Amino acid sequence: MVFRADDIIDRHRLRRKLTFWRSAALLVAALAVAGLGYVLFGADLAPTAANHIAKVKIDGTITEDDELLERLKKIRESSAVKGVILSIDSPGGTTAGGEAIFDEIRRLAAAKPVVAQVGTLAASAGYMIASAADHIVARKTSIVGSIGVLVQYPDVTGLMDKVGVKLEQIKSSPLKAEPNPFNPTTEEARAMIRRMILDSYDWFIGLVAERRSLPRDQVTALADGSVFTGRQALDRKLVDELGGEDEAVAWLGTRGVDAKLEVVEWLPKRRGAGWLFTSSLAESLGLPDGAAALIRALGSERIFLDGLLSVWHPEKAVIGG
Repeated sequence: MVFRADDIIDRHRLRRKLTFWRSAALLVAALAVAGLGYVLFGADLAPTAANHIAKVKIDGTITEDDELLERLKKIRESSAVKGVILSIDSPGGTTAGGEAIFDEIRRLAAAKPVVAQVGTLAASAGYMIASAADHIVARKTSIVGSIGVLVQYPDVTGLMDKVGVKLEQIKSSPLKAEPNPFNPTTEEARAMIRRMILDSYDWFIGLVAERRSLPRDQVTALADGSVFTGRQALDRKLVDELGGEDEAVAWLGTRGVDAKLEVVEWLPKRRGAGWLFTSSLAESLGLPDGAAALIRALGSERIFLDGLLSVWHPEKAVIGG
């Protein structure tokens, strides 16, 4: 078979096109695999094997986060991590969640120097977590404190009366399933919940007194639910220094960590259920991109918290000056 020159040129062009598209397809496939691996394994793929300072962001409402606990454990076990910065921006959350993270940070601090860097807010369980670090750095205008515990439950008896609904129940004892939103709270139920709250409150005060090396009566005086600016918190010895990440890295340098090491953020493996809920809520309301983060910042996830809480509840949210 005899090929004309034009035919030969066309065949070469076709081969080049096929080579290009095959290469492009392989590249896309590789990126897809890498992207899937990042979503599934996130924190396992992100950190570098070189020596570095690990950074962990703890923000939003605090719960007993298994993924975060596992991430902190891996940081503790990593020989490449020489120091740790906890970047905290949280109004608090469940006391059990704060306790679990606090304990894991203390195990981490036994292996490597750990410094907490407070952003906008470290209140209630957020401050509990910060106090687990060896050193706390806060901005001058950060919000710190709100040491305390609360339980909240609704009373829908008025609504039930209006709609004509009556609840019938048979209980093994008067305090079973109390407090109950479908019945007025009894004095016995209030006393039971108060005893539980005061026990956790006593534990929280003891924890802060121990970690901050403060007399218990001094912490008790501070633990009236008050919040403080970073400057006020420094005066009250609730934080150690004013500043940001540079000051956190500099402090690590005083603990034998090379301050020239790269700061590498250890990212979560996956986005949690709270992210899925707030993202779905933003989408269902037709809000623009970024609205999910705003919803989380306003504390929508708190609606779904259960158990004893250590959360800062400002009456009004103030943005700006």
